Amino acid sequence: MSSKSTSVVKTGVGFGTVLAVTISWSLHQSILWAIIHGIFSWFYVIYYIIVR
Repeated sequence: MSSKSTSVVKTGVGFGTVLAVTISWSLHQSILWAIIHGIFSWFYVIYYIIVR
């Protein structure tokens, strides 16, 4: 059970990072902002959903 939950967490973090970088790039076209938003990943995705 532990390995399955670890896999889900890794997938969620990876997907959140890719989603944050994609949203950031489409809005700002800046590698620096994409990296910063990738670091904050899900926080940025949730912020984007609330603001938009």
